[in-house]
Amino acid sequence: MSRFSVKPLVYAGVSVALAVLFSYVFAIQTIFVRITFGFLPIAIYGAMYGPMKAGLVAAAADFIGTTLLGTSIFFPGFLVSGFLTGYIYGWFFYRKRITLRRACVPFFLVMVFIHLGLNTFWLTVFYHKAASAIFLSRLIKNLLCYPMEVGLFLAVYRPLLRFLPEQFPQPEASRPAPSTGA
Repeated sequence: MSRFSVKPLVYAGVSVALAVLFSYVFAIQTIFVRITFGFLPIAIYGAMYGPMKAGLVAAAADFIGTTLLGTSIFFPGFLVSGFLTGYIYGWFFYRKRITLRRACVPFFLVMVFIHLGLNTFWLTVFYHKAASAIFLSRLIKNLLCYPMEVGLFLAVYRPLLRFLPEQFPQPEASRPAPSTGA
């Protein structure tokens, strides 16, 4: 019997579609700063299916969104950033009990290393601008959005966990031990 399941593929498609909509259609955007909710389906998918699948879903969402709805041409650096973002969310959320502290860490890492680090670097390479010219506005945006992203993730994740518990693998220690029925 094959271990292939259609369910992760369906959730991947839905997550890509939502990430594209939240990142490109319902986004507040300037040249260097973009406020979106595209992180949400990627982080939820990472909690459901792990780092590698979440990274691929995030990269696919970036590629499809840029190709179909992007305001500029495709740049492979942002594809790498998207993959790493999904990978980080999956690494921290998959098969873990998610608390406020556990939710804060990956969002902080994504903010510092991906948004402020890599994405600022990609923007300086792509637009040939000095990093100092764009860094301050990106720093302010990320500091303001950080608590909103963590809070929004928890506000969506907790009800989903309650209504779809079978979709979110939990750590082995939190599962009840099977009865032997002696």
